[in-house]
Amino acid sequence: MRVMVVGASGMVGQGVLRECLLEPEVERVLVVGRRALGQADAKLVERTVPDLTNLSSIEGDLAGWDACFFCLGVTSAGMTEEAYRKVTFDITAAFANVLARLNPGMTFVLVSGAGTDSTERGRVMWARVKGAAENVVLKAGFKAAYMFRPGLIQPLHGITSRTPVYRFLLKWLAPVVALLRLAFPAAVTTTENVGRAMLEAAKRGAPKTHLENRDINALALAASAAPPRTLPR
Repeated sequence: MRVMVVGASGMVGQGVLRECLLEPEVERVLVVGRRALGQADAKLVERTVPDLTNLSSIEGDLAGWDACFFCLGVTSAGMTEEAYRKVTFDITAAFANVLARLNPGMTFVLVSGAGTDSTERGRVMWARVKGAAENVVLKAGFKAAYMFRPGLIQPLHGITSRTPVYRFLLKWLAPVVALLRLAFPAAVTTTENVGRAMLEAAKRGAPKTHLENRDINALALAASAAPPRTLPR
């Protein structure tokens, strides 16, 4: 399986990339972003493009992929709707339209968020915009498309958020998050589970189009029957 990861430098993207590199069934991973990760791995290929809404310069590298795990995202705090839409909707739409044309048999998995508004008419700005991003992916024409709507995510394996406030909160609330995960496993997922669930959705599908923490964890559990994995050398 050949997979693409967009937004691999973020907290969720880091976790997804890690699981892709660990997965024996994945033979090649293409990471697309504005800047190179600087990470070396035999499976890994990177392509950089300064404007992620214009993929013409790398379009020749975007064909022949089985799945795209789209993890790009920013916090809406302090942003106008126009600015937030440029990042959250415009980039998603650009990738969805190009990839669906080049890879009609592709499975596209979009990381959205709990509370996303599929109607695009609600009062919460970020939820409307994320809903629009989900809808453009669902209408693009992929073989399969899944909307991951995680709520609370616990980062594992040394992964951190690039957003300072999230990084601070996750650091100081780590014991609380760990307890919540034990007491209310459906309310919390992990970067590892998100990555494993995405791979499972790409390989065997998922029971529904929109998946929240409970569904993500269940899908990751379904993938756990696979043989033990080791980090590539």
